Amino acid sequence: MRIEVSRDVFRLAQVFTISRGSRTEAQVLTVRITDGGVTGWGECVPYARYGETLESVTAEIEALRGPLTRDALYDLLPAGAARNAVDCALWDLQAKQAGKPVWELAGLARPGPEITAFTLSLDSPEKMREQAALHAHRPLLKIKLGTPDDMPRLEAVRAGAPDAQIIIDANEGWSAAVYADLAPHLVRLGVSLVEQPLPAGDDDALVGMERPVPVCADESCHDRASLAALKGKYDVVNIKLDKTGGLTEALALRDAAVAQGYEVMVGCMVGSSLAMAPAVLVAQGAKVVDLDGPLLLAEDRDNALTFDAAGVHPPAAKLWG
Repeated sequence: MRIEVSRDVFRLAQVFTISRGSRTEAQVLTVRITDGGVTGWGECVPYARYGETLESVTAEIEALRGPLTRDALYDLLPAGAARNAVDCALWDLQAKQAGKPVWELAGLARPGPEITAFTLSLDSPEKMREQAALHAHRPLLKIKLGTPDDMPRLEAVRAGAPDAQIIIDANEGWSAAVYADLAPHLVRLGVSLVEQPLPAGDDDALVGMERPVPVCADESCHDRASLAALKGKYDVVNIKLDKTGGLTEALALRDAAVAQGYEVMVGCMVGSSLAMAPAVLVAQGAKVVDLDGPLLLAEDRDNALTFDAAGVHPPAAKLWG
């Protein structure tokens, strides 16, 4: 078994801004695992918020020695980007060796398309209104907020897209006071979900606080071990494969979260269709799907995912799984 990791860069269609900064390209790591002349692959996006860099994640992957199994991988790497790319590559490898799709190997129902959010990055109210109007035909818009001055932005987006369903991602950018002040306006403007309003380290403030709009844990939820600390704070959990450490844990987290009464959102980092492909399996039937990474790119992988009026479609075998 041979494990290879390489760096790939995809230009973004336009500057993408959240409360923590801006970017003009997506830098990803691609893992290829070859065994018996068959190669499976996966992608991850190291995230500085979690102490990851391209270099540190590459080193984690390069330290692995084959032969590997998904079960053994759990003892070798923690939840995070490195394990994600390797886990997904192992799933793809197994699917190609078996001549069966991953969804069948995992005991899942045949997947179909799912409506996905389209993300509007943080900008001035005027520019966000322009972007909202440009994408008003989309059924679900996600707005990046997370500053003390977000009310004009929210009003502007609603004015630009009066009929679209809107969800908000504050990326830990609000205080408890700012969130409490905004909450009634979220209802007034028809916001259907707010993602991670408070910093993960300060989210105890959500206990006992009125939540007129469902609140989703993102930075506060990584894998199944996170669930115990979410009680009384959140209504929804955002499952991202770069946080869970791969498809294996993402499916387990989904089942555990649902069993504990949470609804599920499936999200992504800004990556290519290869990163989204396994997440489409997790996203089946989710309350919110946010797998628009490829829509934000100016270029993508060959055999890219299909996005149309029905949503994001499951991957073709030529891409993954």
